[in-house]
Amino acid sequence: MSIAGSKKRTIVRIHDAGCRAGFAAAEKCAPALGGRYAARRWLTVPAAPAAPAEPAGGEEFAVRVGDGAVRGTSYGTGPVVYLMHGWGGSGAQLSVFVKPLRQAGFRVVRFDAPSHGRSDPGACGRGRTHGVEFAAALAAVMRRFGPADTVIAHSMGVLPSLLVQRSGLPVGRLALIAPVQDLDGHLDRFAALVGMGPRTRRAMNDRIAGLIGEPVVGMDVRRLAEYAGSIPLLVVHDRGDRETWYAHSVELTERWSGPVTLITTEGLGHRRIVADAVVVDQVADFVGLAADRSARSEWTAA
Repeated sequence: MSIAGSKKRTIVRIHDAGCRAGFAAAEKCAPALGGRYAARRWLTVPAAPAAPAEPAGGEEFAVRVGDGAVRGTSYGTGPVVYLMHGWGGSGAQLSVFVKPLRQAGFRVVRFDAPSHGRSDPGACGRGRTHGVEFAAALAAVMRRFGPADTVIAHSMGVLPSLLVQRSGLPVGRLALIAPVQDLDGHLDRFAALVGMGPRTRRAMNDRIAGLIGEPVVGMDVRRLAEYAGSIPLLVVHDRGDRETWYAHSVELTERWSGPVTLITTEGLGHRRIVADAVVVDQVADFVGLAADRSARSEWTAA
């Protein structure tokens, strides 16, 4: 191991130890303060991974969400397919779907959620946001381009894809890649990682609930799936994914009330799965051809 690598790991260990000590003190003396800090840290957006080059021929747009602008790009014409990236991602990350879906006759719309990519910060401030703001952004973009023939969502993007349906915006079919199951389970992991006690955890939950406008337990695919009804569903998940769990996707497909397909991959993990050529082809096959949507062509008139 190099000296540089050893130094970096030592710094990480010191930082983790200091964080755990801070949360231990907060649990005893100031759980509300600790919960507020934990919520702020949880809502902070990580750096986005490198994205592929953007396809040519798109038209940039901006829509108002709260006090800021959400920016994206629209490609082609036809029934609309929306690309919903996950936490710390970007619309460009899903650009690999643009070419095959345009060739199939669809309009493809991608965008960056608040505090992601080129979009403005959300109500939580620069560099922070949450899933309900993701849903508000998707809803605003859908009102601009029309109801969704399909939503293709990665990771945390599954939650806003279901939340817009709860608010009454129609989605014809869903393709979910490495979907998250629930917010509460990920908060459990976060709390364990930083050594958070039960009082601080409750304070964090209360703070997050106040910011997103509803209880944390409501951010759960199993609760939200009922709003999707019996629309066709495709789930693609890697068996070795370390950020979201393959077993949860198995559970989702078993509970789904409509036509459902689960595609299992090996060795692609949580992020590389999005750009894998075979996965892109499988998702495009699931979406199908725009010519088959003649009965719903009026959706795109706006």
